[in-house]
Amino acid sequence: MDLSTRYLGFTLPHPFVPGASPLVDDLDTVRRLEDAGAPLITMHSLFEEQIIGEEMATVRAMEEPAEAFAEALSYFPEPDAFALGPHEYLEQLQSLKAAVQVPIIASLNGTTRGGWLELARLIRQAGADGLELNIYELITDPQETSEDVENRILAIVRATREALGDLPLAVKLSPFYTALPHLAHRLDEAGVDGLVLFNRFYQADIDIEALEVERTLHLSDSSELLLRLRWLAILEGQVKASLAVTGGVHTVQDAIKAVMCGAHAVQIVSALLRHGPERLLLLRRELEDWLEEHEYHSLAQMRGSMSLARSPNPHAYERANYLHMLQSWRRERW
Repeated sequence: MDLSTRYLGFTLPHPFVPGASPLVDDLDTVRRLEDAGAPLITMHSLFEEQIIGEEMATVRAMEEPAEAFAEALSYFPEPDAFALGPHEYLEQLQSLKAAVQVPIIASLNGTTRGGWLELARLIRQAGADGLELNIYELITDPQETSEDVENRILAIVRATREALGDLPLAVKLSPFYTALPHLAHRLDEAGVDGLVLFNRFYQADIDIEALEVERTLHLSDSSELLLRLRWLAILEGQVKASLAVTGGVHTVQDAIKAVMCGAHAVQIVSALLRHGPERLLLLRRELEDWLEEHEYHSLAQMRGSMSLARSPNPHAYERANYLHMLQSWRRERW
């Protein structure tokens, strides 16, 4: 059975790719991922705040800060909040390259165009096989328009594209844009090689007794896949960039749905954190068995078969589905 697929210019033997996670911080775990058949590994993100914070900490060590400057520093996370700082991140990248044979994709998370983009060049020099730019931002300024947001993202992507040269570039997006297909098209024109759908916004909770905001972290489940399936199906055939899904893939059925909607690669994170790297072996075997049982000859034959591009009128298809759900619902008797 031919499970091969193309993602970011790489020919992969199957679509299951370990997504950005803390798993890459341990070399033994990374070797286990390779032994389990991982065809490509994505590092966790290095954040713009880490880079800026380290630069400011260097200045602080050289000069006695004024009171206002000390207050400004307090807005940045403490160094211990991150597993790896910028220098350690580059060292870890080089260690990963030496430890395994599969491509290593670095990851940067930035929301402004600034000096931190120099790190993209350093990541390339350190031997990364590609970069995933994670656009993770919650817009709270009522004066900032959707066009402003989109233009800022494009500026960051173009600057990163220039810094990387011909190194593969993926952009990891959230679903919360006014016109996601338009943004995807503009990113395509800017030269991105892949789009990753979607990053997860971690929701804060409220402690009503202590009157504090609580940080919460929950691993994903299969219910989160549905939103991603919709946008995979919409974007399939509309962009040249390869498409990856991340978030909500736990079973082989989840992966099959994603590929049918247009995914070239299926990123796995929560399932690996729950079950270990060997989960990749199980998913690959189950995918092969399912394709054979349903008389497919290859993964490529199945990919995109349920996308909206296969519908003669995608807009009508979406409206009809929406109307059907509303009209067919009946209240259960209380």
